[in-house]
Amino acid sequence: MYISSDSQNLDSATWYGQGNALYDVGCYEAAIAKFDKVLSEDPRNWEAWLRRGYALQELKAYSLAIESFQSALQIQPKNSLAWHGLGVAQAKLGDYEAALDSFNQALRFDPEDAKAWYNHGNALIRLNRYREAISSFDRALDLKPESHRAWYNRALALAALRRYPEAVHSLETTVTLKQDCYYAWNYRGLVLNKMQRYEEALLSFDKALQYRTPNPNAWYGRAITYALQGDAVQSVENLREAIDLSPNLYRVMAKTDPSFDPIRGDAGLQALLL
Repeated sequence: MYISSDSQNLDSATWYGQGNALYDVGCYEAAIAKFDKVLSEDPRNWEAWLRRGYALQELKAYSLAIESFQSALQIQPKNSLAWHGLGVAQAKLGDYEAALDSFNQALRFDPEDAKAWYNHGNALIRLNRYREAISSFDRALDLKPESHRAWYNRALALAALRRYPEAVHSLETTVTLKQDCYYAWNYRGLVLNKMQRYEEALLSFDKALQYRTPNPNAWYGRAITYALQGDAVQSVENLREAIDLSPNLYRVMAKTDPSFDPIRGDAGLQALLL
């Protein structure tokens, strides 16, 4: 029995539609199976390669996602979404130079993509190119000023350059946009410690604990704040909370963290770090 090309096209369109629907509800493996059916009929269907790549990315199958995006780009070399997806997958595998090149291509073909500018900035942070990263986040925020993640990562880049007042301002914008952003409250506390604004730092860690429990980072931040002020009793008490939640990480960190140097000789701290 022969099948007409029209029937094949209909099947491909149906499979593609089903794949998209499955993707939208988070059924990524099933979506990939549908996209594979499309591609078995039409291996030059770049949209199926693209969506397949994003589904693989959701499953953290980044190497396979890269192959899928590259297949899409062989057919549609100017597709910004494929370049963007490729960059994200490369970044997830730690290849930030390649990711940056891919994000550059994505922005070449769609310079108004706020998410691509955001990821471009993230890649630059990973490459310790902080000034350029700030410019990328600024561009992302020009396009999407309500992006609390862009404000947060902008603060990371500013703090890396020791531009602490600007970093605090960026973090305050972050928590204005998303009040329960506990990691921004945590980081705000750490930056305020750098500025010796200890009372405000403690309030910031308290906010982080309000919005996230358990939150060992906030307890550790409080321990640092007290240590920097020479208050061994309060520092040890808060550090104990952090270590109780994550003993391997925070005990090891505290052993070498210079923030604890003002109380390093305290018997309580020494006993806790054994």
